[in-house]
Amino acid sequence: MLDKTQTVKFAEPRRDGTIALERCVAQRRSVRDFRDRPLSEAGLGQLLWAAQGVTGGDGGRAVPSAGALYPLELSVALARGSLAAGMYRYVPGRHELVMKAPGDHREELVDAARGQDWIATAAAVVCVAAVFERTTAKDGNRGRGYVYIEAGHAAESLMLQAVALGLATTMVGAFSDDAVGRLFRLHANESPLCLIAVGNP
Repeated sequence: MLDKTQTVKFAEPRRDGTIALERCVAQRRSVRDFRDRPLSEAGLGQLLWAAQGVTGGDGGRAVPSAGALYPLELSVALARGSLAAGMYRYVPGRHELVMKAPGDHREELVDAARGQDWIATAAAVVCVAAVFERTTAKDGNRGRGYVYIEAGHAAESLMLQAVALGLATTMVGAFSDDAVGRLFRLHANESPLCLIAVGNP
């Protein structure tokens, strides 16, 4: 059982801002070199909320989900900063992080991602994983496509939110599923779909 020091309850996310969506779309670029500065707790919470946060009283989330089945799970590898370094799981309904393992695992992620050494400069790496059965149980094999579409929505939403916060991101698709699953402590039925490195440009 995890103690309270291993759970981070985020403050309420902001629901308005000062930067136009059009500017975020125009400025978003893949960045593979980050300054050595941690993310703020509020910034990290905002990013995760943009990707999978609850946005309505009915439990609806920030991105569309076929049948409102929500097959995605977000995990985060954090470097040192305002929060302890470690591997965390995001809990959308409570807008909080739960630590799964302590320590800075970015170098191991570099190995898992086929030697892309720039990943080690990111302040955080978000793993978007899926439980396909949540969707395929209703929609059959076609549901797999719906899950991939949803993962794209979540990733883009997170990346645009990053621009609005003055942060930079890059999506990573080349990695060992088994190694990433082990590092992020994914459950056996969770498949990693992409990694998103986040940092200060």
